[in-house]
Amino acid sequence: MKEIGAMTKIYKHIDTKLIHAGEPEPRVLGSVCMPIFQSAMFEYGGEKGYDDLKYIRLNNTPNHAALHAKLAALENAEAALVTASGMAAISTALLTVLSQGDHVLAQDCLYGGTHDLITKDLPGLGISFDFIDGNDPASWEKKLRPSTKVIYVETITNPLIQVADLKAVAEFAKTHGLISMIDNTFASPINFRPPEWGFDLSLHSCTKYLNGHSDIVAGAVIGKAALIEKTVRKLNHLGGSLDPHACFLLHRGMKTLGVRVRYQNESTLKIAGFLEGHPSILKVNYPGLLSHPAHERARALFEGFSGMLSFEVKGGLEAAERFMKRTTLPVIAPSLGGIETLLTRPATTSHSGLSPEERRRQGISDGLIRMSVGIEATEDIIDDFKQALKP
Repeated sequence: MKEIGAMTKIYKHIDTKLIHAGEPEPRVLGSVCMPIFQSAMFEYGGEKGYDDLKYIRLNNTPNHAALHAKLAALENAEAALVTASGMAAISTALLTVLSQGDHVLAQDCLYGGTHDLITKDLPGLGISFDFIDGNDPASWEKKLRPSTKVIYVETITNPLIQVADLKAVAEFAKTHGLISMIDNTFASPINFRPPEWGFDLSLHSCTKYLNGHSDIVAGAVIGKAALIEKTVRKLNHLGGSLDPHACFLLHRGMKTLGVRVRYQNESTLKIAGFLEGHPSILKVNYPGLLSHPAHERARALFEGFSGMLSFEVKGGLEAAERFMKRTTLPVIAPSLGGIETLLTRPATTSHSGLSPEERRRQGISDGLIRMSVGIEATEDIIDDFKQALKP
């Protein structure tokens, strides 16, 4: 609901929020679309402190403000902040609440960049960590220390598409006075809204589903206002600010998030079912399949199972490379969440920074293929896979 003079816009559904939340009222010079304010700084308007000045690095230009309001509304959170990348969101949020001597509990299968940050960068700042099994809440307390400040998980893990006991994570954090953080990139606010489940901070690579067009890099931190305020101040010092043109593209891309993600949910389930039934496929990881070990948990948590899956072709690395070369529609490229279907091997992209031993420990084989399903006709993708899988 939004006040406009004497009138009130009334809405509660996420699809309406995608269009109307955060839009300036009255509209800027009557412009239907949010304009790009391509100005590094703005005229002094009586602000009392430096952090109140409108300046791109301070993340408070009109383009930033519109995005912050829209992102917060999408997850029914108190506040939000956009950043220059997903890793800027993750690193800034962690560095806001952790300092020398602190300890973090992290899920044992994470995006490679997050894994490197936690295992290689944080220890250099005197911050220690332990990994936890997201499926075994009874084991988490054994890893707790007096210095533990944060528990960090992913909604759907990259690239094995696991679903942790997220309800238990939020409850565990509350019980033990921890800050709960979750990377919600793979699910998007269409399928899961962490603040509604008690998470303190929800993190996104907006490069992916939120923007949805593979043409910018951006990130977001969404959650409790007090934590967002602290994160803004940290980001102001670290400098990971999103430029106005990228703000505009993200703002525009988000408006079609609902129609894109729901179609991708539906299409991915059909593709996963096809792959699971194909004799050349060894394994499919997708929570929408009855065979997925966390299927029932995912059904209880999510409004859709996402557009991400991973699978292995029988024959290992050689068979995986042959399959990928034979496909004609998917683009062989890193990243995800766009309108084009993408294929990648995590061992050479998102998780290449992990040692071969660590990848094997996590279950990431050299032949594992990660798929981000786009918005092409599902039948065309399946037909393409049929010909690519022929002996």
